[in-house]
Amino acid sequence: MKHRGRHRRRRRGAALRAVLTGTALALTAAATLISVSQAEVTQNPGPLRPLTSLADTGPLRLREQPVPARALNRLSAAMGGPVGVDAVLENTDRAMRQGSACSADDRASLPVAPAATRAYCWDPADAASTAWRPTAVTTSGDATADGVWGRHRVVLTGWTRSTTTGHPAERGLARIAFTDADDPDHLAYRWVLPVVPVRDGRDYRALTSGISGMAWYRNRLLVTTSADGAEALYVYDLDRIQRTTVDGPAIGRVPGGWSADGYRYVLPAVGSYRFTAGRCAASGPPCPGALAVDRGTAPDSLVAAERTAPGSDRKTRLWRYAFSRDVMGIPDTADNAAGAGDRKTTQPEHGSPLAADAAGWVDAAEAYRTRAGGILGVLSYRHAGADTSSWYVGRLPDSRDGHGGLWRLDRKGARGARCGADASHHCWAQAGGSLSYWQETGEVWSLSDRMLFALPLAALDRSPE
Repeated sequence: MKHRGRHRRRRRGAALRAVLTGTALALTAAATLISVSQAEVTQNPGPLRPLTSLADTGPLRLREQPVPARALNRLSAAMGGPVGVDAVLENTDRAMRQGSACSADDRASLPVAPAATRAYCWDPADAASTAWRPTAVTTSGDATADGVWGRHRVVLTGWTRSTTTGHPAERGLARIAFTDADDPDHLAYRWVLPVVPVRDGRDYRALTSGISGMAWYRNRLLVTTSADGAEALYVYDLDRIQRTTVDGPAIGRVPGGWSADGYRYVLPAVGSYRFTAGRCAASGPPCPGALAVDRGTAPDSLVAAERTAPGSDRKTRLWRYAFSRDVMGIPDTADNAAGAGDRKTTQPEHGSPLAADAAGWVDAAEAYRTRAGGILGVLSYRHAGADTSSWYVGRLPDSRDGHGGLWRLDRKGARGARCGADASHHCWAQAGGSLSYWQETGEVWSLSDRMLFALPLAALDRSPE
């Protein structure tokens, strides 16, 4: 059975790579028609500046705050036991359309250079609404070495409620699209609502926060939030997805069962990380923005970018935390990542996904400053033979409207993608979102404000000049 599973995964991987060459021309043709006569995003941000003093690295320190195991187990038992990612994907109820079937406005949001090799717009039920916008992406290519979780290749996208209209339960809400990416011609997804256990596991509340970054590693999903007036990284266990039982507007326990504003599934938080030096500020802890997984370090690491305004004079911090070498006891292979109900491992209820000391403190393993502001996407990758990693950042334009910029940064300097007759740096996606590298296929996944798209990592290296 394992041999047949590996063969199926190799065939699916080959199909994904074949699509990269089959759809690139159509998307490129659409993208190159976009006008890019706007002013430059900013001047060249220059080289990365390492941060080594305790005064600089101390504010990046985190403290783990786990949800008690008894609370998680009480909630799980009351809701009928957890289900896995596979259960969600077996009940997808929305389909994505490929780029050629999307509207001209949708396609105009894609990068001009480097061009997407495949792209998808959302189901009309979601695309028609302006109340929600996609803001973060991560994939099973981050989660496991072979890019398969359970029986599927998966793309997760975090969405933020961008307006306060609608009934009270929806205001400030976040949600996650679980997308089945096995067949690159037919992506389908289902919504899952992230929640936070309360009353010692006797109830839950909505995660009422925007999502600016998301990273999936083994069975843990880390999400940036601004919760209860403090910036945090919330931690979710993808083996603890729960089914709701009441289809109603409330969120939490209701007469007759459990409700989640009409969503079929909820994902309860199992913990969080908080900065120990106070509220985010220029001289204190950063406001965490984009997140990504870097599998090119030893051990693997979580990279992050500070959230700053585009066009400001304030320098932006980029940094990384090492992942624990034994994250929850979960093997880094698809054969052993079968999902809740199928996994036959012994896993502790707690244990930091990040490398923490015995008291739960987490220190940054590396940190830099850059003059690049307005960063919405970050990626770190060390090329063969390189002394240090390159950092890729997708940035907003100064006006917060139109196409942003894509830059490759290292300690030696910065190179930005250029396009159009005026060699503008306005080449990246509109309101470009986070970046996620899928090692097995060599693709980088990202978001515009209207579409989900992918392109080879090699294209990001060829494009900057």
